Amino acid sequence: MTTRYEKGLETLKSYTDEEKGTNHFELMKALEDIAPDLGTYIIEFAYGDIYNRDHLSKQSRALTVLSSLVTQGSGSLPQLELHINTALNAGLSEKEIIESMMQLIPYVGFPSVINALTQARKVFQERTEKAYA
Repeated sequence: MTTRYEKGLETLKSYTDEEKGTNHFELMKALEDIAPDLGTYIIEFAYGDIYNRDHLSKQSRALTVLSSLVTQGSGSLPQLELHINTALNAGLSEKEIIESMMQLIPYVGFPSVINALTQARKVFQERTEKAYA
């Protein structure tokens, strides 16, 4: 029988590509000294339970997370960077990510979308540079 942790770890690994800048494990490790249980919660609950629910594709899940992070504004830019990479790893194109952010303008306003698109440009450029390195 697979535990929530094992199931979550498998799911998280499927969204992670260390070579392309998507490393959720670095985030968890960076906070281990002050919140050692955070990584376990993320793996078990977010990726073990929520990401393993039925009816949504990996791409739909990634778009939902991106939309949520964009609506949270500039305080979520580090997580947005991580999840833009995750969305690309899930199979979304740069154009799909850009258009999903543009769709949010009437609901969250220009500043939040401009910040998100600036973060997206950074991620796209970094991934291109790594691909040609």
